[in-house]
Amino acid sequence: MLATIHGERTLTELDFVRLQKLTGSHPPPALADLLDIADVLPSRDVPADIVTMYAQTEIEDLCTRHRQTLVVCYPGDAEPSAGFISVLSPVGIGLLGLKAGATARWHTPGGEENNARVVAVRFQPEASGDYTT
Repeated sequence: MLATIHGERTLTELDFVRLQKLTGSHPPPALADLLDIADVLPSRDVPADIVTMYAQTEIEDLCTRHRQTLVVCYPGDAEPSAGFISVLSPVGIGLLGLKAGATARWHTPGGEENNARVVAVRFQPEASGDYTT
Protein backbone atom coordinates (compact mmCIF):
# COMPACT_ATOMS: atom_id res chain seq x y z
CA MET A 1 0.00 0.00 0.00
CA LEU A 2 2.72 2.41 -0.98
CA ALA A 3 2.57 5.70 -2.82
CA THR A 4 4.69 5.97 -5.92
CA ILE A 5 6.48 9.30 -6.09
CA HIS A 6 6.63 10.61 -9.65
CA GLY A 7 7.18 14.05 -11.11
CA GLU A 8 7.56 17.41 -9.50
CA ARG A 9 6.27 18.03 -5.99
CA THR A 10 5.94 21.30 -4.12
CA LEU A 11 5.42 21.69 -0.38
CA THR A 12 4.99 24.76 1.76
CA GLU A 13 7.73 25.34 4.34
CA LEU A 14 5.12 24.89 7.08
CA ASP A 15 3.85 21.56 5.68
CA PHE A 16 7.44 20.35 5.26
CA VAL A 17 8.38 21.16 8.87
CA ARG A 18 5.15 19.74 10.31
CA LEU A 19 5.53 16.51 8.34
CA GLN A 20 9.10 16.11 9.59
CA LYS A 21 7.93 16.61 13.19
CA LEU A 22 4.94 14.31 12.72
CA THR A 23 7.01 11.34 11.64
CA GLY A 24 10.22 12.01 13.58
CA SER A 25 13.41 10.34 12.46
CA HIS A 26 11.66 7.35 10.86
CA PRO A 27 9.06 8.55 8.33
CA PRO A 28 7.34 5.98 6.12
CA PRO A 29 9.60 5.36 3.09
CA ALA A 30 7.21 7.02 0.59
CA LEU A 31 6.93 10.13 2.77
CA ALA A 32 10.71 10.23 3.22
CA ASP A 33 11.02 10.13 -0.59
CA LEU A 34 8.51 12.97 -0.93
CA LEU A 35 10.31 15.10 1.65
CA ASP A 36 13.63 14.44 -0.12
CA ILE A 37 12.49 15.42 -3.62
CA ALA A 38 9.98 18.20 -2.98
CA ASP A 39 10.60 21.83 -3.78
CA VAL A 40 9.90 23.71 -0.56
CA LEU A 41 8.49 27.22 -0.86
CA PRO A 42 7.20 29.88 1.53
CA SER A 43 3.42 29.53 1.86
CA ARG A 44 2.84 32.87 0.12
CA ASP A 45 4.77 31.65 -2.94
CA VAL A 46 3.00 28.31 -3.50
CA PRO A 47 0.87 28.39 -6.67
CA ALA A 48 -2.88 28.02 -6.09
CA ASP A 49 -3.06 24.82 -8.17
CA ILE A 50 -0.78 22.79 -5.86
CA VAL A 51 -2.21 20.18 -3.46
CA THR A 52 -1.23 21.39 0.02
CA MET A 53 -2.39 20.18 3.41
CA TYR A 54 -6.15 20.77 3.76
CA ALA A 55 -6.60 21.76 0.11
CA GLN A 56 -9.88 20.51 -1.39
CA THR A 57 -8.73 18.52 -4.39
CA GLU A 58 -10.89 17.02 -7.13
CA ILE A 59 -9.45 13.83 -8.55
CA GLU A 60 -10.52 11.46 -11.31
CA ASP A 61 -9.74 7.75 -11.22
CA LEU A 62 -8.04 6.98 -14.54
CA CYS A 63 -9.68 3.56 -14.87
CA THR A 64 -13.25 4.22 -13.78
CA ARG A 65 -13.45 7.99 -14.54
CA HIS A 66 -15.11 8.38 -11.12
CA ARG A 67 -14.51 11.86 -9.67
CA GLN A 68 -14.34 12.76 -6.01
CA THR A 69 -13.09 15.54 -3.79
CA LEU A 70 -10.45 14.68 -1.22
CA VAL A 71 -8.66 16.69 1.46
CA VAL A 72 -5.19 15.58 2.54
CA CYS A 73 -5.03 16.06 6.31
CA TYR A 74 -3.08 15.06 9.39
CA PRO A 75 -3.88 11.60 10.82
CA GLY A 76 -5.96 12.92 13.73
CA ASP A 77 -8.34 14.65 11.30
CA ALA A 78 -8.66 11.72 8.88
CA GLU A 79 -12.21 10.66 8.07
CA PRO A 80 -12.02 8.72 4.80
CA SER A 81 -15.80 8.38 4.42
CA ALA A 82 -16.03 12.20 4.43
CA GLY A 83 -13.11 12.59 1.99
CA PHE A 84 -10.47 13.52 4.61
CA ILE A 85 -7.45 11.34 3.79
CA SER A 86 -4.43 11.04 6.09
CA VAL A 87 -1.18 12.38 4.73
CA LEU A 88 0.39 9.14 5.95
CA SER A 89 -1.85 7.03 3.70
CA PRO A 90 -0.67 5.99 0.25
CA VAL A 91 -3.35 8.20 -1.35
CA GLY A 92 -2.38 11.19 0.79
CA ILE A 93 1.31 10.82 0.02
CA GLY A 94 0.45 10.24 -3.64
CA LEU A 95 -1.48 13.53 -3.86
CA LEU A 96 0.46 15.95 -1.65
CA GLY A 97 2.51 18.46 -3.57
CA LEU A 98 1.10 17.63 -7.00
CA LYS A 99 -0.08 20.29 -9.44
CA ALA A 100 -3.49 20.23 -11.11
CA GLY A 101 -3.23 18.03 -14.21
CA ALA A 102 -0.65 15.69 -12.67
CA THR A 103 -1.25 12.00 -11.94
CA ALA A 104 -1.04 10.46 -8.48
CA ARG A 105 -0.10 6.79 -8.16
CA TRP A 106 -0.37 4.46 -5.18
CA HIS A 107 -0.79 0.76 -4.37
CA THR A 108 -3.80 -0.80 -2.65
CA PRO A 109 -3.41 -3.30 0.23
CA GLY A 110 -3.79 -6.04 -2.39
CA GLY A 111 -0.84 -4.68 -4.37
CA GLU A 112 -2.82 -3.17 -7.26
CA GLU A 113 -1.66 0.17 -8.58
CA ASN A 114 -4.23 2.98 -8.65
CA ASN A 115 -3.91 6.15 -10.67
CA ALA A 116 -5.87 9.37 -10.38
CA ARG A 117 -5.51 12.69 -12.15
CA VAL A 118 -5.67 15.87 -10.13
CA VAL A 119 -8.52 17.60 -11.95
CA ALA A 120 -8.47 20.78 -9.86
CA VAL A 121 -7.54 22.27 -6.54
CA ARG A 122 -10.94 23.68 -5.56
CA PHE A 123 -9.75 25.38 -2.38
CA GLN A 124 -6.25 25.86 -1.05
CA PRO A 125 -5.73 27.49 2.36
CA GLU A 126 -2.63 29.37 1.21
CA ALA A 127 -4.40 30.83 -1.83
CA SER A 128 -7.09 32.21 0.49
CA GLY A 129 -4.49 33.88 2.70
CA ASP A 130 -4.42 31.21 5.43
CA TYR A 131 -0.74 30.51 5.99
CA THR A 132 -1.15 28.70 9.32
CA THR A 133 -3.28 25.63 8.50
